[in-house]
Formats: sequence, C-alpha cells, structure tokens
Amino acid sequence: MTPLRNARRAFVGALVGAGLLAGLPAAHAADAWPSKPITLIVPFAAGGTTDILARLVGQKLSLALGQPVIIDNKAGAGGTLGANLAAKAPADGTTFFLATIAHAIAPGLYKSLPYDFTRDLDPVGLVASTPNVLIVHPSVPAKTVPELIAYIKAHPGAVNFGSAGSGSTEHLAGELFRSMTGTQITHVPYKGGAPMMTDLVAGQIQMALETSPSASQFVRAGKVRALAVTSAKPSPAYPGVPTLAAAGVPGYEMTTWFALMAPHGTPAPIVERMHKELEAAVQAPETQAKLADLGVTAGDMTQAQLGAFIRSETTKWAKIVKASGASAD
Repeated sequence: MTPLRNARRAFVGALVGAGLLAGLPAAHAADAWPSKPITLIVPFAAGGTTDILARLVGQKLSLALGQPVIIDNKAGAGGTLGANLAAKAPADGTTFFLATIAHAIAPGLYKSLPYDFTRDLDPVGLVASTPNVLIVHPSVPAKTVPELIAYIKAHPGAVNFGSAGSGSTEHLAGELFRSMTGTQITHVPYKGGAPMMTDLVAGQIQMALETSPSASQFVRAGKVRALAVTSAKPSPAYPGVPTLAAAGVPGYEMTTWFALMAPHGTPAPIVERMHKELEAAVQAPETQAKLADLGVTAGDMTQAQLGAFIRSETTKWAKIVKASGASAD
C-alpha cells in the first residue's frame, strides 16, 4: 500500500472516529434529490376536493423542486387502494401520497387492510383542513343547535340525516352527534355526497353534517340552513356560524383533513425538505386565496404534531365506527 493511500485511510478513519462523517450520505441524498419526476398518488377520482388540493400544491412543489409532480389518481375501495399502492412504493423520495381523514377511519371500517396506515406511511405535512357543517332543510324550525336537539327529542326517530355512504365522514359525524346529544336520528346513506345534497335540498331528509366545500354553495343560496361547524374554531367560510362545541355539544370536534405522506423509510432529509417546501406552498398568499375559495384552511403542523394527530384520529374513529356498527366489508 502506498504512503499516500495509507495517509488517506488514516485521515478518513480519524473523521469517522470523530463522528464528522455521520450524516453525510443522508445529506448528500437530500442535496441530490429530486433528480427525477415525483409521483403524488391521489386516492380519489379527479375533480374532487382531494384532487383539487393535490393539483394546487403539486404545481407549487414542482416549481420549488425543479421536477414535475405527476398527479396519479388511484381511486377505489374508499381510498384504500391508493393508500396500499403508496405504502408499498419504493421509499426513495419519488412517491408521495395525499391521505385524508378517510384513511384514519378505514382501519375501523375494514376487517383487514393490506397495509398499516400509521406504520407504513410517514407524515410529511398537513396540506389543509375543513370542518363539516351541520345543515338542515328550511322546513326544520330550529335556528340554533339547542333548538334542533329539542326538536329531535320532541320527534324521536322522525328526523333523518343523510351521508355519502355507510362509513363516510358525514355518516360518522352524524353518529358522533347522535351519541353526544342522546338523540334518535335515522341514518340514510347515499351513493355519494351529491345525491344526498339533492335530497336534502328537496326536503326528503332533514339534516346532514356535510363537508364544507360541498355544503357552502347551498348555504349561500339559502337552500339549506347552517347551524354550526364541527371544527374547534369558527370557520371563516361561515361568518357568524358557531362551532358545535360552543353551540351546545361540548367536546364535539371533527375536521376533514388532507395530509401529505411518504412511504415508510423515506430518508429523513428528503421528508424534511418536502415538509419545508409544502409549508411554503400552502402559506403563499395566492394559495391561501384559492384555499379560502374552497372553504378550507391551510395546514400548519410540524411532522411530529401531524404524526401524533393521525394516530389520535385513527384511535378516535375506530371507537366511533365500532359504536355505529358501520362496516365496509
């Protein structure tokens, strides 16, 4: 071995011994990333709120990262088809996933899933959240939540609430309302939110806890009446409308959320870079304006906060699903 080679080996060994090379491979990976297009798996069909948000932030991320962000709609099985594909994708920073509250609900709905939501996907950042809205047909005389509860109790079993289907966020939001208020309301499942809203506007059902983007146009048109929002804080999309917790159902809280996630094991520097770029994208003034038009609020959570939130949501909804008897199998 030449003296030069001996000296080089000794120098590298000294750096390793001092810990000065620790993290260099990961840092190099982050510096080189992304070197190819990024696929963002969206687990629902094009045109819905999840898809709209994916395309909005995808465009921003593409500009910031210097690589195309390709939206790949993989709809099916209540969003679990796309989640499974993302969970099994290479953890190399080329694939990300836009999860929603539906994925925290799914473990309670399905007897078995081919992936573990909280184990196989790592949190990157919260994209946005939106409350559900407690809405009633104008024929319902209640103008406030206490009046609605009193009306339901005076007419047990006569008030129907609609949803986009068994196990949907609207269904479980209604079941949570029923259990927390001790009221008797009848669930009427539909094949999607649109036909449910059609029947609510027509007076075929009396109430719903619909997602904000779907409900807002009907509230503005006066076709349904908004009594409360389900978030912890009032929504700017519904000025003057209180939260359910403040309006008579203490402790009630539910938001429909959208979170960017990565296959488990994606290098931490890459996840951290994506979190930083996502945060900048959703906080940009032009993005904020577009989100406001959709009736949603930009996300604002650290990766650790998002991970804890997702675990909490998964546990919470498993209990609610079990109490409701809902099942997707």
